[in-house]
Formats: sequence, structure tokens, C-alpha cells
Amino acid sequence: MTADANTVKMFTTTWCAFCKRTKRYLDNKGVAYEEIDIEVHPEYGDLIEQKTGGFRTVPTLEINGQLYVNPSPRDLDGLLSV
Repeated sequence: MTADANTVKMFTTTWCAFCKRTKRYLDNKGVAYEEIDIEVHPEYGDLIEQKTGGFRTVPTLEINGQLYVNPSPRDLDGLLSV
């Protein structure tokens, strides 16, 4: 089952090279996602810290309600069935 646009959120910053790499990867695979910049919306950064034991790491992806901190392309392939 492929995740749809309503189930993938990507928490990013504008300066994060890993975020850019992950966005490019998802775009190339045709995976729709909602991008949320945690510097524009700091409440999401706080949420990430709570869920990851105090780390504000980007990219963090929420896929079907689960958070994944800086997942690799291989991890994303498995999580998204792409």
C-alpha cells in the first residue's frame, strides 16, 4: 500500500541539505507530501523533540502517524512501498 498525500508530512528547514536530498528523492518517486518548515512553525519542532527524546532533527517524516528521523532512501522505499 502506498502512502497518500494525506499521510506523509515532512518536517524541514530551508538550510538542511538532507531535507533537500529527501525532497528530491520523494519527488523523483512521485510521492506526495506536506512540507512543514519547523523554523516557520516552531510548534512542530517542539513536537518532534517530544517524540524523539529531545532531538530537533530534520528531516523528520511522519508517515501514517509514525515519526521517522532522517530516514534513508532504502527505509523510505520500504515505508512507502515505492
